[in-house]
Amino acid sequence: MAPAITTLAAAPELSAANTGFMLICSALVMLMTPALAFFYGGMVRVKSTLNMLMMSFISLGIVTILWVLYGFSLAFGADSGSIIGWSSDYVGLSGIGVTELWDGYTIPVYVFAVFQLMFAILTPALISGALADRVKFTAWALFIALWVTVVYFPVAHWVWGSGGWLFEMGVIDFAGGTAVHINAGAAALGVILVIGKRVGFKKDPMRPHSLPLVMLGAGLLWFGWFGFNAGSWLGNDDGVGAVMFVNTQVATAAAMLAWLAYEKIRHGSFTTLGAASGAVAGLVAITPAGGSVSPLGAIAVGAIAGLVCAMAVGLKYKFGYDDSLDVIGVHLVGGVIGSLLVGFFATGGVQSDAKGLFYGGGLEQLGKQAIGVFAVLAYSLVASAILALIIDKTMGMRVSEDDEVSGIDQVEHAETAYDFSGAGGGASSRSTAAPAPAVTETKKVDA
Repeated sequence: MAPAITTLAAAPELSAANTGFMLICSALVMLMTPALAFFYGGMVRVKSTLNMLMMSFISLGIVTILWVLYGFSLAFGADSGSIIGWSSDYVGLSGIGVTELWDGYTIPVYVFAVFQLMFAILTPALISGALADRVKFTAWALFIALWVTVVYFPVAHWVWGSGGWLFEMGVIDFAGGTAVHINAGAAALGVILVIGKRVGFKKDPMRPHSLPLVMLGAGLLWFGWFGFNAGSWLGNDDGVGAVMFVNTQVATAAAMLAWLAYEKIRHGSFTTLGAASGAVAGLVAITPAGGSVSPLGAIAVGAIAGLVCAMAVGLKYKFGYDDSLDVIGVHLVGGVIGSLLVGFFATGGVQSDAKGLFYGGGLEQLGKQAIGVFAVLAYSLVASAILALIIDKTMGMRVSEDDEVSGIDQVEHAETAYDFSGAGGGASSRSTAAPAPAVTETKKVDA
């Protein structure tokens, strides 16, 4: 009798196509941090523009170094108690082979590490919008370093790390509804409860100084978000990433239209700030849900998020917390909406076979989503408030009232965003100019 023949599944091989695709997606996600800087920078008053830009840009420096030293190991190393990861080979990224593949995928570990690095950079930058006008730059830099270590790296492991407790429970977060947006929004709330309101909150006008800059930032965020969302499938072999790409576009469009409709009904106008904010709300909400829903479901997710987030941004005036640029109203609320709606609109035919309530799945997935949402929200809120309190009691978190009123750009960075001293035109420049030569009129004399 001939021996039985055992067929073994071929081990994954490095895919040049998927590797290239993921490197492009990583670059797109990196672009989102400068895009966020533009988006936030246009929304503040002119005296805070540079500080707002720098609060995002500094994350590119701090988080990159910490990610290489230990962040990647904490987030995606071998699981320890379903709470945190650790792999010595990932420390300093020193023990990783050039062609070593991320487990179960066809891309190198280096590619996965750099893709996830861009998420880690963006998340604390999102928090900065809630703290505009009033935070010391050195205190903010220290907060970033502590926050990613204590909050982001562990939460990323919970949600995406093999063995993480939310991952193992079956909580669906395709690209960061909990780990990025709820995490950042809850952190923003925790910090502003510690540091308090801006001088003149609810009294002085605090209108955006450059709406074109806001629109530019929103457009670049929308562009970069395709890498953020579609790239989170870590390849392009089975069409799931393509569905996520389509759903990202669809939900964002629906949210923008819903926000503008609410504005028109509530306030009588379609505003550029509303269009930009509505688009971002849709991007946030579809981030966790886009791999689970159909395009029609994406319309529902986006429309609900646009409407609810438009309503939520006004809560700060009702409850008295000073969320400067609506991080809580857009990112926290949008992240909660998108994550919970998975439990209603998941079709069971895209990312996984998990079905939502509207597709015959009952309440099981909704319950899992709710646990993920509120676990991340509570942990980030409390931990972030404690970190802010420690910094505030030691080195001080806020600039002085005089410095805040005079302008944080000049105080913290010794620069201003716009210098008009050398510009031409205006009455003063005309009055100091050399007088024009006299014009002598001559008449033609006929011969």
